[in-house]
Amino acid sequence: MASAKIIQVIAFGLEIGKLGYDMDQKRAVFQYNPDFLSSGKYLNLFPFIFRRVEQAQVFTEYHSDTFQGLPPMIADSLPDTFGTIIFQEWLSRRGIKKLTPLEQLAYVADRGMGALEYKPVKELLETSTINIGQVVEILERVLKLKDDAVEKDLSEISLLNIFKIGSSAGGARPKILVAEHKDTGALVAGDRQVGSDYNHYLIKLHLDDSIGYSQEHVEYAYYLMAQEVGIEMMPSKLIEDKHFATLRYDRQKGEKQHAMTVSGLTGWDFQSNPENSSYENVFKLALGLKVPFKDLQQLYRRMIFNLVFRNSDDHLKNHSFIYEKKSDTWSLSPAYDLTYSLNPLINFKITSRALSIRGKRQDIGLKDLLILAEEFSIKNPKKIIDEVQKAASKWNEVASELQINKRVIQRINDDFVRF
Repeated sequence: MASAKIIQVIAFGLEIGKLGYDMDQKRAVFQYNPDFLSSGKYLNLFPFIFRRVEQAQVFTEYHSDTFQGLPPMIADSLPDTFGTIIFQEWLSRRGIKKLTPLEQLAYVADRGMGALEYKPVKELLETSTINIGQVVEILERVLKLKDDAVEKDLSEISLLNIFKIGSSAGGARPKILVAEHKDTGALVAGDRQVGSDYNHYLIKLHLDDSIGYSQEHVEYAYYLMAQEVGIEMMPSKLIEDKHFATLRYDRQKGEKQHAMTVSGLTGWDFQSNPENSSYENVFKLALGLKVPFKDLQQLYRRMIFNLVFRNSDDHLKNHSFIYEKKSDTWSLSPAYDLTYSLNPLINFKITSRALSIRGKRQDIGLKDLLILAEEFSIKNPKKIIDEVQKAASKWNEVASELQINKRVIQRINDDFVRF
């Protein structure tokens, strides 16, 4: 078991610094590598929270489930809900009840999202080619928590394979990371493969036909609608007409890209501190990162899309920025997780939005949108709003072509916001 009390933080092949964690005092300590500081490289790699000084920096305030005691930019590397489920199941098979945050990072190692890596590495067996059908079967047995007799049939190796290709991806839905060979189409584990011969995908797996609709088909329809209104997303597709696959923006041209969520950049907890969860704060962060003005326009367009198409789960981890190492600058990442976030076949009350607009999570009006646009100097906001609403009128056609359940199509359509 990985037991190091100090772990190296690596980016682009360089040791950026070292991280320690004191379990008794529940504090994390980070210290930059002096050689990295003196090199003058990547000055904006960590634009907030970490001070660019040689002295050790102590963090005692990040003890929620979101950060687990680690500095937020490091905690961004930890698995989220789905990954944690698989991780814990695999650990329990090996008789391990709990890991320290540093031990978790040792398992993440160089398999995580983004460009950050951690050493010493907890080595794992290499995974061969990926059979999505077998992956789905294993996940169904783990996530549905069948009786003990069935669960005992799950081997440590099968769980290891799922852990390696699934635990690093964020979010609550079952997903895996794979690499598809550009010529042969063969799927291999995407936890480490970054060669230019491969396209790197995040695949959201369709597991349960009993709920009456396919979340993956709905998300693919939203992807098509988002493209219709000029929202920048990575190319996406349906695999086997079941599973939603999207190219990873943190793996481009055979290289890892340093990408961080809003939560990771700022320390704003998207779960326990909702007062920081607002679109105004995301815009202010974008300004603080000095992103190009076109990114502010794009962010506004995404906000309108999420509002009109009722994507209420647009929380702080569902917005990210990418670091360009050559220019030492940041930009808005492609959009992701754009979908209808509720079960459309269940009756429910209108849910509050994850990100507020002018202090509101419900009953947001045109005036609110125009005031926010004025605050952040957004050009032609009314035109953007009209374009998104016009696209919503094509929902029925797009969804029908994907053979989405008619009741689902109508239920989602009825929930769209119209001004």
